[in-house]
Amino acid sequence: MNRNVIITCALTGAGDTVGKSEHVPVTPEQIAQAGIDAARAGAAIVHIHVRDPETGQGSREVEFYREAVEIIRASDVDVVINTTAGMGGDLYLDPQEPTTILPETDLVNGVERLKHVGVVNPDICTLDCGSLNFGEGSLVYVSTPDILRDGAKRIQELGVRVEMEIFDTGHLWFAKTLVEEGLIDAPPMFQLCMDIPYGAPADPRLLATMVDQLPEGAVWSSFALGRMQMPWVAQSVLLGGHVRVGLEDNLYLGKGVKATNAQLVERARTIIEAMGASVATPDQAREILDLPAGNAR
Repeated sequence: MNRNVIITCALTGAGDTVGKSEHVPVTPEQIAQAGIDAARAGAAIVHIHVRDPETGQGSREVEFYREAVEIIRASDVDVVINTTAGMGGDLYLDPQEPTTILPETDLVNGVERLKHVGVVNPDICTLDCGSLNFGEGSLVYVSTPDILRDGAKRIQELGVRVEMEIFDTGHLWFAKTLVEEGLIDAPPMFQLCMDIPYGAPADPRLLATMVDQLPEGAVWSSFALGRMQMPWVAQSVLLGGHVRVGLEDNLYLGKGVKATNAQLVERARTIIEAMGASVATPDQAREILDLPAGNAR
């Protein structure tokens, strides 16, 4: 069992959750404050998406990232910054005429998806390691091998740690290929993303199998959605991994009780410590992930 556990808090995501909870942060200021509160509650890492303040929808706007990250870095908290690089892969197809691309599509190349990363210089950014039928309807998240290799090369050039997000078993296969090809710096960092329709289901046996497939020296974390978020904290710790919670993945503390990001971190901390493990500080997380010392970026 892992005795020193990193908590990542995924603050807002890009999903259609703004109207479902008043606690989902939207503006850069709100997202930054949610990150600060999560860090004070025990998160060593905050995972940042940004949203359009006017519409609440997910955004790739560089200035929103810059503002959110600058506020966190100027605060009195120490926390590792992890930004998404998954935006720009949404392909919507007309189901009757699948050669017709629908206007909701936001599809750009692997380097363009990283534009904000080169500006805000986070400690970590994500790389979604494969394509996926993303839920019901006509959305395909597109991340081809060529797009991913271009993205991995660019992240390496920027000197940012990659968190490889794994939504299904084939994604893990390809992520390991990136490691073997030298496109991922050591130690390789994996986020095993469970219960996202239609990727890997939240089955503890499947998680154990995926963990068994990780390369030697890998650092890994895992999460599941909704009511499975907190059971997955325990599941991940038992298998030797780190954990992720936050409003990107779950809006509730319990039935009918809407959560804040800080409350979800506090609940995860309670579970971890009740299991006899310790919650990693930001400096301990940096040591585990071989990141520069705090404020070095």
